[in-house]
Amino acid sequence: MKKYTIQKSPFIVPTTDGKTIEEHFGKASTHDDQVSIAHMIAPPGWSEPFQTPEFDEYTYIIKGKKQFTIADETIILEAGQSIKIEKNTRVQYANPFDEECEYLAVCLPAFDFTKVHREDA
Repeated sequence: MKKYTIQKSPFIVPTTDGKTIEEHFGKASTHDDQVSIAHMIAPPGWSEPFQTPEFDEYTYIIKGKKQFTIADETIILEAGQSIKIEKNTRVQYANPFDEECEYLAVCLPAFDFTKVHREDA
């Protein structure tokens, strides 16, 4: 039995906001509910509604900048920087800048639409 898994065909999450989401490991791609790892590209001007997820989320910025609004504080990360946002924290993700933002997101436990708790826009 192999002790590794190479992901050659990540699950492409359908979106309507121009954001690219490729889940390499997680509930949608490998049926793993312990961890999810996704490669994402947020277009200029993109944002999501506030949410209060039931999982920790780690974000590593590969290219561009990403804005995080956490409890009335605005944080901007640039390429090479990372952040951990603890579960049950109200947060909004956005890219209000004029270049795309490429990043990796790791969720523990795995991202789950039923546990993200997005607010109405």
